[in-house]
Order: sequence, then structure tokens, then C-alpha cells
Amino acid sequence: MSTPLPDLDTSQIAGFWTRVRATGLVGDSAPQPPAEPFGDSVELADELLALIIHGPKRATAGSYDEYVQSGERLPQVGQLSITTDGAGCARAVLRTTDVRVGPLSSVDDRFAWDEGEGDRTRASWLADHEAFFRRWLPQVGLAYSP
Repeated sequence: MSTPLPDLDTSQIAGFWTRVRATGLVGDSAPQPPAEPFGDSVELADELLALIIHGPKRATAGSYDEYVQSGERLPQVGQLSITTDGAGCARAVLRTTDVRVGPLSSVDDRFAWDEGEGDRTRASWLADHEAFFRRWLPQVGLAYSP
């Protein structure tokens, strides 16, 4: 069963960012970056967050067409983002270190390993991500295309 994601807890996220800034790691005046969960359900958001916090998840993938449709800029090297859990609460700050654009088939073994999901093989990565994009993209008005 997949539980729909709730709205983000904006006050908790703001407090989280205040605490992050107080550490000195990002600077006292750093603006709050965007916050969002990974995945499309409470269960997937919590599962992927656990992989981030415990270390194997060091990469992620998104839909180029979704960025274009939303008018959102592609991630930029050095950009910060906040990852939320399935309850919509901030749990981690991420920094983008590399950005690649290409079809799903362009993903190599190293990237699949760095995503830290499943058995970490390219074959399972492709299967899981195709299933996700086939499920997710129609919800945002886009057709899946590899």
C-alpha cells in the first residue's frame, strides 16, 4: 500500500534550517533552500531518506521534462536542498556535486551503485526508475518516455 504524501511542515522546516545555519556549515544568512521528499509516497520517502542518512544513497535522478514543465531550474553544482521524511518534516541537507542530463539508458553502473537502492545494479535501477516514472509522470501531466 502507498500512503499519499502530506503537505510539508513549513514551520518545522524553517526551524530545521535555522538550526542548520546556527552550525556555521552554510553561513548565517544562507537563504532556506527548497524542501521536498524523495519518492511519491510516505513509505518511499522514508525508505529513501533512510538510505541517505545511513550512507549508501549518494545520487538521485529526476525527470528533465518535469523540470521544463514546472519552469524550475535544473539542479546546479553547489546548490543545497532539504530532504523531508514521509511526514513532511526536514531531516537532511543535501549539496549537489554533479549534474548530468540524458535518457534513463545513459545511466551507468557507477551511478546506479551511488543511488544506493535495491541491489544497486544498473538493471534493477532501470527497472525501478522506469516503474516510478511510469507511475509518477502521468500524475503531473506528462507521458513517460525512456
